[in-house]
Amino acid sequence: MTPAEMEARIVRYGDLQPCKTAFIDAHTPGSDQKENFTIIGGGVSESPDQHVHIGIPHGFNIGAAGQPPHCRNSLHDHHTAEVFFVLKGRWRFFWGRYGDAGEVTLEEGDIFNIPTGIFRGFENIGTDYGMITAVLGGDDAGGGVMWAPQVIEDAADHGLVLGEDGKLYDTKRQQKLPEGVAPMPVMTDAELAKRPEPTTREVLPNHVARYLDLMALADRKPVDVIGEHGLLRDKPGFEIDFITRGSATDAKASVKVPTVLMPMRGHWRVTWADGAATLAPGDTMSVPAGIAYNAVPSMTGEASLYRVVSTADPAGPTWKGN
Repeated sequence: MTPAEMEARIVRYGDLQPCKTAFIDAHTPGSDQKENFTIIGGGVSESPDQHVHIGIPHGFNIGAAGQPPHCRNSLHDHHTAEVFFVLKGRWRFFWGRYGDAGEVTLEEGDIFNIPTGIFRGFENIGTDYGMITAVLGGDDAGGGVMWAPQVIEDAADHGLVLGEDGKLYDTKRQQKLPEGVAPMPVMTDAELAKRPEPTTREVLPNHVARYLDLMALADRKPVDVIGEHGLLRDKPGFEIDFITRGSATDAKASVKVPTVLMPMRGHWRVTWADGAATLAPGDTMSVPAGIAYNAVPSMTGEASLYRVVSTADPAGPTWKGN
């Protein structure tokens, strides 16, 4: 694996290509300024305009959302895990049929494994452009996005219609549903009634991990954040751990699946037999399966990194293990 070949598997933060028409709420006031990024995998974008940076299957998808202050992402759900960590800014996450069942504010570095089966949304409540990164379970990301009924209705009022084929049609651009393609149906009252409305007290202990706590816990060895034995116990088809300067000496691997490295703080020097590369916060690197590597901070100061690998567990609903 030459340095040039490895560089092709690195997505630099400054090279991210946004899509402003990725989802059904792209014209809805309050949500029309958000940018979506598909970094690894096909993602769940409903628009052909979405650029995919690395299309190689990993067993999971990685995307990101960038939003100016007061911009929000509408209530939606996925069939598989959706794990966020805040790269930049302050964000409010909320959930439930109308987004009022519970909420939590996350700061930079905090991570949230949102339970499946509930509508969720998020809003940048900071004072500057913010960015959050998302890991979605499965290569097909669970088959798409399920929207709360009011989101679909609001979108139609502003010219966007989602077809049952999972594609967006913009009536402002004289686009129409193709013959034989019906609009995406909204969920029935019976379907909505089956969805839980967990409170903040029920969600926070098992699904949120704070950055400062992870920094303390990872002082000597990496912390398993999400996994069967992780701080946030789940089997979503992937595992996430957290590495700091003190635990970086253990950050060596040669595994049978690709490994994704995402620095949160500091610059990280990744070396392998045939070369080296330096990663900065916001960069994403996919180390190929079978490549032994080492990742250590390349400068003094605070350093932290999230690492993601797939597992043999099938992607699906939130695991309710004992």
